[in-house]
Amino acid sequence: MPNEGSDYTLKDRYLDLVRDSIMGLIHPGQYRPLLRKPAWYRPLAGLLKRVDLELVRPAHFDVARRLEGKDWPVNAESMLSRQRLDNIRFCLESVLRDNVPGDIIEAGTWLGGAAIFMRAVLQAHDIKNRSVWVADSFGGLPPADTVKYPQDTGDTHSTFLDLIAPFEAVQENFRKYGLLDSQVKFLPGWFSETLEQAPIDRLAVARLDGDMYGSTIESLNALYPKLSAGGYCIIDDYNLSGARQATDDYRAAQGISESLVKIDWTGVYWRKER
Repeated sequence: MPNEGSDYTLKDRYLDLVRDSIMGLIHPGQYRPLLRKPAWYRPLAGLLKRVDLELVRPAHFDVARRLEGKDWPVNAESMLSRQRLDNIRFCLESVLRDNVPGDIIEAGTWLGGAAIFMRAVLQAHDIKNRSVWVADSFGGLPPADTVKYPQDTGDTHSTFLDLIAPFEAVQENFRKYGLLDSQVKFLPGWFSETLEQAPIDRLAVARLDGDMYGSTIESLNALYPKLSAGGYCIIDDYNLSGARQATDDYRAAQGISESLVKIDWTGVYWRKER
């Protein structure tokens, strides 16, 4: 990213502002909801609900951990590090510059932050002929199907309630950035039910954030064949054993020889050359 100076344009300023706002760096949250409520809280729940109150606790904000994407932010639309968001911009601007055909997709979006940033990049470049596809269950991750994917044995992502982001909440996040329009297309449901049938002809950038083996291999199977030569495949969570094994298995099975490029402590990407 350019430093502020003579080459730091209004476009750079807009995208940096959207990026840092999505990360929760502009207005960091000071309180965190008390998700695991103690037994003594239950009798109070009805009363608090009637007066529109919620039990919260102070939230420590660590700027360094937020920049690295190593925390669970309170007031943010994305858990991503600044490096991973900058990588999204790099990949999109690369395919725009090189006229690589296709739309953009994020498979696994949580609160929508990375997909919002994708749409912001298209907006900043006045691109009107590409769509941003947002694929998610909008209900968290699926229970591990250990019969079909024994690699997910012991995976507990489906129990993480914080990963549930309702469809309406994600839509509202796009709306508050002024980026909910006809170029944003949603694919609600499990990847196994939506990605193969999605009406997508070609992709220029595919960002996959499936966490698990099953979710990652399903998104690769459905989307990578649609990725244009010159396009980018981004794996958000290569540090997780399931996502890493699915990525390695798919690349080996398809004879993908392009080198994996490290983004930060967990993200990787490669450019499809053929």
